[in-house]
Amino acid sequence: MGDDRTPLVSADPGPTIAVVGAGMGGLTAAAALASVGCQVQVFEQAPAFARVGAGIQLGANGARTIAPFGIVPALRELTSPMETVQYRTADTDELLTELPGGEAHEAAYGAPFLQLHRGDLHAHLTTMVSPESVHLGKRLRDLRHAAEDVELVFEDGTSFRADGVVGADGLHSRVLEILFGATPARYSGKVAYRTVFPVSLLPAGTVQRTTKWVGPDRHIVIYTITRGEEVYFVTSVPESDPAGDSWSAKGDMGTLRQSFEGFPETVQIVLKGCPEVWRWGIYVRDPLPRWVDGPVALLGDACHPMTPWMAQGAGMAMEDAVVLARCVAGGGPLAQAMERYERTRHERASRVQVTSATNPLMGKDDLTWLYGYDAWTVPLADEGSHHAAR
Repeated sequence: MGDDRTPLVSADPGPTIAVVGAGMGGLTAAAALASVGCQVQVFEQAPAFARVGAGIQLGANGARTIAPFGIVPALRELTSPMETVQYRTADTDELLTELPGGEAHEAAYGAPFLQLHRGDLHAHLTTMVSPESVHLGKRLRDLRHAAEDVELVFEDGTSFRADGVVGADGLHSRVLEILFGATPARYSGKVAYRTVFPVSLLPAGTVQRTTKWVGPDRHIVIYTITRGEEVYFVTSVPESDPAGDSWSAKGDMGTLRQSFEGFPETVQIVLKGCPEVWRWGIYVRDPLPRWVDGPVALLGDACHPMTPWMAQGAGMAMEDAVVLARCVAGGGPLAQAMERYERTRHERASRVQVTSATNPLMGKDDLTWLYGYDAWTVPLADEGSHHAAR
């Protein structure tokens, strides 16, 4: 350690885990690891948490990961319990297929289907973690393996030593770059326009169900959140300009409305009533062969970024978090626990990652494999199984 870096927190005796990134996966990992006896510290580069204008769907597999922490009842109060999720044609409004939502989803898969404001979900996830363990404004500069631990070095000159590290720092993961080199994501050729605004700006009854209208080369998903008080939509539109993947880049409402001319009346009404929108480029990666290097592991978008078309990005990260904690709880060297986590999760996460990129019409097949998954009870990979056995 150089003189320009001062220790941030002294590591307590026992397994100390540093989580890089305080998103959905990072906070779930922190809570799950703490619940199995780890000493956890979370480092987030953002200076503050904000209620970013986006909706999120969390199916039964995702909701199940956080059930033990007692926040699901509060999330139920915020959701808009649409009874079905419909897929319709862009030209004739014909019903193509539908998924069970609301009580039907819970009856089928054993946990609720939640439609929320992303910021509200995140705010409740923060309550699962000790406030003293979350450090904001901590942009990771480097990781340095030592004989007995790993040193994290931050841009502000502070450092921290931990027995293990979880990289939950998203699509442009610094932990991924340090471990395996730069792996730039590819622009998919599609842009997502999305926003949240008060449902009071629309005629009463405009949005009665969660619907995805599908055209030959574009789609739009519309649903309500926050007890039905807000409406959210997200699109997929082909555009040559890759833009960026920032959630805060403004989009042009005129361009958006023109892109959906000819779509059904509900779409036209929603876009007419929408006051502003954000433009977000969709980037993709192929499944990575490795997520782990010694006592350092990646999870969520850091190792398997998802397109939003299956609404599984948060769910997969949260599943990763729980399985990782269970592997660590098994005892033994952290490096072995991390490898076991990767062997347990790689096949499933890669399947969802690849399937999501195809923008499937969900509901045509049995989705118990997706929504019925329980990260708390799924069998862990055998201790002696080989990485290549996936």
